[in-house]
Amino acid sequence: MGVPEGKNGLSVDPSETLGCCRWWSNAAKRIATLEFDRMRKSMGIIVTSKSGGNTLLVKGAVETLLERSSHIQLQDGSVVPLDEKSRKAVLASLHELSTKALRCLGFAYKEDLGEFATYDGEYHPAHKLLLDPANYAAIETDLIFVGLAGLRDPPREEVFDAIEDCRAAGIRVMVITGDNKETAEAICHEIGVFSPDEDISLKSFTGREFMALEDKKTLLRRKGGLLFSRAEPRHKQEIVRLLKEDGEVVAMTGDGVNDAPALKLADIGIAMGITGTEVAKEASDMVLADDNFSTIVAAVGEGRSIYNNMKAFIRYMISSNIGEVASIFLTSALGIPEGLIPVQLLWVNLVTDGPPATALGFNPPDKDIMKKPPRRSDDSLITPWILFRYLVIGLYVGVATVGIFVIWYTHGSFMGIDLTGDGHSLVSYSQLSNWGQCSSWDNFTAAPFTAGARTFTFDDNPCDYFQAGKVKATTLSLSVLVAIEMFNSLNALSEDTSLLRMPPWVNPWLLLAMSVSFGLHFLILYVPFLAQVFGIVPLSLNEWLLVLLVALPVVLIDEVLKFVGRCTTAAGPKRRLKKQKGE
Repeated sequence: MGVPEGKNGLSVDPSETLGCCRWWSNAAKRIATLEFDRMRKSMGIIVTSKSGGNTLLVKGAVETLLERSSHIQLQDGSVVPLDEKSRKAVLASLHELSTKALRCLGFAYKEDLGEFATYDGEYHPAHKLLLDPANYAAIETDLIFVGLAGLRDPPREEVFDAIEDCRAAGIRVMVITGDNKETAEAICHEIGVFSPDEDISLKSFTGREFMALEDKKTLLRRKGGLLFSRAEPRHKQEIVRLLKEDGEVVAMTGDGVNDAPALKLADIGIAMGITGTEVAKEASDMVLADDNFSTIVAAVGEGRSIYNNMKAFIRYMISSNIGEVASIFLTSALGIPEGLIPVQLLWVNLVTDGPPATALGFNPPDKDIMKKPPRRSDDSLITPWILFRYLVIGLYVGVATVGIFVIWYTHGSFMGIDLTGDGHSLVSYSQLSNWGQCSSWDNFTAAPFTAGARTFTFDDNPCDYFQAGKVKATTLSLSVLVAIEMFNSLNALSEDTSLLRMPPWVNPWLLLAMSVSFGLHFLILYVPFLAQVFGIVPLSLNEWLLVLLVALPVVLIDEVLKFVGRCTTAAGPKRRLKKQKGE
């Protein structure tokens, strides 16, 4: 019947169990079944022997069988009244087996069946009593208790680590089972719900004990694991209902028909795919294919990763688009010539930004993703701090895009990079911001300059230097915008983790996407036909160095913001702890 451990245990060989079943099949024929239910915690069958007599055989929870037994069968086969001494001896054996994490099953029988003594099928007058399960408890009374067996159902090796992961992730594990209280407590100690020496007097309750409590919510708010044993379906529903009322997101696992109401009530009902009944599967939101608790924990990590990747996509696109809007706004506010034309902005939005944004969906999980507390279901997707970060990065994108445009017109060199190689004329910032008044300036001239194979001259109209002559400055602005958005995609690898801990190569798809985007940008720069379509010209090596110099700080700025965010997050629990101590 089972494989209990210890000197008092009984190890039953599977072949012996099979032989026992064959013996019973030959010795007696089943003619009726009293199905199991959680109220009486037992099931029974009526069998008829070859001699023609009927017997009721019952198995179930040891405590309930003892309550319904009036006699006990001894080892020599004799039957004696079940007195208090015998009852205590059985309960002592139950306690011994239960504390070894063995699931105990009691056995009893009854020979004096009254009106069922001659029962032979559905046409017998007593058959109507079997149609109503409410009668089963009365039929299973005045039993002769035979004995009990401890069955070993070892937890999977990975369960202990999975529960540790839950604890680190801020997920509370509550065990709700129909098992004996002592058995359930031993199993919870074994799998890590409770530590070996933990006092669980206020953490372990039977279903009836829990329902008798006046302040149930205070118990459910208690930190650490909780255990509810000998639980009935209504107990499970009550626990789920109270947790949901308290704002918790409840995931409930179950496999039986009686678990269906609680599975339906929970935020996430999870049915067992192998051992689960069809009723449980229909009532649940998902089916666990391998019946493995660690799979649920892995799914939580995967869900958090998907959510983070979704935020990374949004973070990248919003901050980049804010930058584009900022560049247009700054251009108008400063009164300088238009730095980017519509076709260039359309190219950046539809082509250049697309591959990195898509690749962010393949970001691996953060290394500490299962060490962060869970977010509440009503948490904002964009918090005030994240919005502030969007604005800071977006503002820098705008400043850098417009800034390099101004630098080309007003500086011969910048940070040691010589920009006079093409021979263009330098103007003051005042002239650039008032370029519309160029025709009224005295003796204003603009020297010709080269860009790739093209030479731009302004002999006929020097003021055209701010229109047709802005092609190089526009190219620099577009290149900075493309480069800065590529580097900004690296910032989106993780919301808070530094690139030093989560380097770019953790997502090779993103590096490939960046290469594709840069490749497309080089294509329109260095293919003459496409360069003419987009109104840009090739850049020299020094000009590319300037582009990188202006674009790279976006990574440093976001690293600083991430560091501030990590410090703020870490300081939050400490402040709450100090506040609690002060109270």
